[in-house]
Amino acid sequence: MQQKRNIQIIEWEDLDKRKFYSFGVFMTMSIRATVYPATLIRTRLQVQRGKSLYGGTFDAFFKILREEGVRGLYRGFMVNTLTLISGQAYITTYELVRKYASQYSDNNTVKSLVAGGSASLVAQTITVPIDVVSQQLMMQGVKGGEHLTRFRLISDAEAGKSKKFFSQTRNIMAQIFAADGFRGFYRGYVASLLTYIPNSAVWWPFYHFYAEQLSKLAPSDCPHLLLQAVAGPLAAATASTVTNPMDVVRARVQVEGRSSVMETFRQLIKEEGCWGLTKGLSARIISSTPTAIVMVVGYETLKKLSLRPELVDSRHW
Repeated sequence: MQQKRNIQIIEWEDLDKRKFYSFGVFMTMSIRATVYPATLIRTRLQVQRGKSLYGGTFDAFFKILREEGVRGLYRGFMVNTLTLISGQAYITTYELVRKYASQYSDNNTVKSLVAGGSASLVAQTITVPIDVVSQQLMMQGVKGGEHLTRFRLISDAEAGKSKKFFSQTRNIMAQIFAADGFRGFYRGYVASLLTYIPNSAVWWPFYHFYAEQLSKLAPSDCPHLLLQAVAGPLAAATASTVTNPMDVVRARVQVEGRSSVMETFRQLIKEEGCWGLTKGLSARIISSTPTAIVMVVGYETLKKLSLRPELVDSRHW
């Protein structure tokens, strides 16, 4: 049966690749700068024991702001910007796999699931080493948080104002390599794959599903971009809830230097019960909501701006 209205999906072959990548770098950087404070807060909440440092998302926000200033919310951000590479790898893999999957299935859910999971696999292979370093930098401003990380924390005074970032980054990388060799930079790689592949695989099908359902309820003249902007956060909240337990384990494996996902999982359950698996969930949803809105609006706008000239007049938005 024909649906009331399908929201048109711009496929890989419809894009002017030069425009797509030029605008894409700017969009990715803007998104990361906007949501990084929530990512930092989420990491600190997930790593802490019980409520030893922060009582929750907003308590963490105000404490960090009071004790470390605005710069405290952006610890490790410069290293994290290297994930621009993985961001471009992600969207390229997603679009190419989606195109390839179209040869075998016309089902949008199947194409989105396979492409989303594949894109996450490629992106995490690039992202994990960056995350391992940036997460250690995120913990540098925690007072009394020495027990939360296996590496020595450097004080601002010790590092010096002008060389603080480079000193901390170099020191963390040296400590990781000295302790575990190159393998240390992939600490938590399996946990990351178990977190982000399902997250990405779930997000895309739900995003298209919610957008389609909203299109059936909305007035016929409602802009598609508005429906997509609402569908994005709904899909993000769904995916975050499903995958948060593994995300907590991933954060602890990477920050504390553990090697066993199952051992970390068992200890978390033993110490904090099932509620421990929800740690950082509110921060994750809070960060994923604006991320999803900005990403969806930015990504869909990016694809429209990158549409090949001869196709512009044939599309209805």
